[in-house]
Amino acid sequence: MTEEDSEKHYRSGLPGFLGTIDTFISKLEAVILAMGVLLMATNTIANVVGRFVFGQSIFFSGEINRILIIMITFAGIGYAARHGRHIRMSAIYDALPVGGRKALMIVISLFTSLVMFFLLYYSIVYIVDLYSKGRVLPALGLPIWIIYVWVPLGFLITGIQYLLTAIKNLTSRDVYLSTGVLDGYKDTETEV
Repeated sequence: MTEEDSEKHYRSGLPGFLGTIDTFISKLEAVILAMGVLLMATNTIANVVGRFVFGQSIFFSGEINRILIIMITFAGIGYAARHGRHIRMSAIYDALPVGGRKALMIVISLFTSLVMFFLLYYSIVYIVDLYSKGRVLPALGLPIWIIYVWVPLGFLITGIQYLLTAIKNLTSRDVYLSTGVLDGYKDTETEV
């Protein structure tokens, strides 16, 4: 199975209930990301056509794209964690033996999970503050707090993903970057 096929048909490497949660979150992320990108492209194209063909742009287009960018960004951090695609500074990590890498990956995953849950808490506090102020988007008239609901959801999904990665590393023999991605490098460079 190619890497592209494995992303289309994601199956969690975790057993039982944890695997079910992991797979469900994966499908949810895929739907959110796909719909977000398609809606943003459609909105942008419609706005460009309206501006240059009809001489008038869609007045709420910028606000729609703002909502979609927030949604895609915070759904995307969970997706990146699931597929082991976050940027890593790994010079020290790579120099360690397998046991050291495994221990460090567990610590990194647990720490990152805690940071995500910490940010989840503060993003909820921020949303509650926005709610209490009653601010609205000028063109759409929606309360501003609604567009930021994606932020705690993204932090929650990412925190869960890193927690599951720590559990995967605690329960398996190999070192995993995420629940389904083994640690290692692929030699895919070609010399020209």
